[in-house]
Amino acid sequence: MAGRSVGKGFQVVIVGGDGYTRRRMTKAKITKNKTKQPVSLVTGGAGFLGSHLVDLLLSRGHRVIAIDNFVTGRVDNIAHLAGNQNFRFIQQDVTEFIFLDGPVNYVWHFASPASPIDYAELPIQTLKVGSLGTHKALGLAKEKGARFFLASTSEIYGDPLVHPQREDYWGNVNTIGPRGCYDEAKRFAEALTMAYHREHGIETRIVRIFNTYGPRMRLNDGRVVPSFIGSALRNKPLAVFGDGSQTRSFCYCADLIEGIYRLMMSDEVLPVNIGNPREMTVLEFAREIIRLTGSKSKIAFKPLPKDDPKQRKPDIGKARRLLKWEPKVDLESGLQETISYFRGRV
Repeated sequence: MAGRSVGKGFQVVIVGGDGYTRRRMTKAKITKNKTKQPVSLVTGGAGFLGSHLVDLLLSRGHRVIAIDNFVTGRVDNIAHLAGNQNFRFIQQDVTEFIFLDGPVNYVWHFASPASPIDYAELPIQTLKVGSLGTHKALGLAKEKGARFFLASTSEIYGDPLVHPQREDYWGNVNTIGPRGCYDEAKRFAEALTMAYHREHGIETRIVRIFNTYGPRMRLNDGRVVPSFIGSALRNKPLAVFGDGSQTRSFCYCADLIEGIYRLMMSDEVLPVNIGNPREMTVLEFAREIIRLTGSKSKIAFKPLPKDDPKQRKPDIGKARRLLKWEPKVDLESGLQETISYFRGRV
């Protein structure tokens, strides 16, 4: 199977859509792992969170295979790994059949558009990666006897009627609204993951990720952190929807990835919230960004989008109890790191 370069010194494997390569490769023997070095596959490995997970896994002795089709991921997020003998990258759409020769111990399924702009522009792709992509990733885990990890989301809870949100809350989701493609893709992915666990005995883990921020976010991805920082660094108005009284809670990416790793290595099968329980209004957050950037920006109020959640705060009691995890990075420190990252890109 031929590889080609995508820049930055990477060799990538391109999986063809005609099935020929797959038919030929399925005849190859799967070799047993002769070492104790764990092998992890990360779908969406060139994305914001996926690339940070790849870094953590490499730092903890894993051999890592990352898959990404660059719809929302970027080469720059993994460019620093060029030449790392423990890292391999495959450019592929995860909704296609995934064939890997050799052992895989862990499958981390992070592939998905994850911002309102992304799933507004890519609703069908979002639904496909949550359904077909999850199916393909689970199939690989089943074939390899690997433990499977699903990156789910707080969007599972929709516009919640329970506050803060606990894992036993079933949510308040508009299935046919503009956010429905993302919400329902993740809800289906959770259901499929649990079906594989019950039917096939696969070891599975599910995380529900709350608002996360940090370096490697895309400046124009529509999420509140890069949007506010980008506007502030340009001294342009910060667009606050509604009156800004809706709440969010922001977790720094390093804290989130540590919680995710602990969950994968735990014995917990049911979903676990990972996020920062410090809650603040969007208007308060906008003012904090203006302060930290030293910006001359003003706040511009815009109409509230349909189905925009009014409250978002995780109950992390389960993570504290089972994983001995809670966020460590305070908001100002995390935002300073993120602002520094974006300064060189504005």
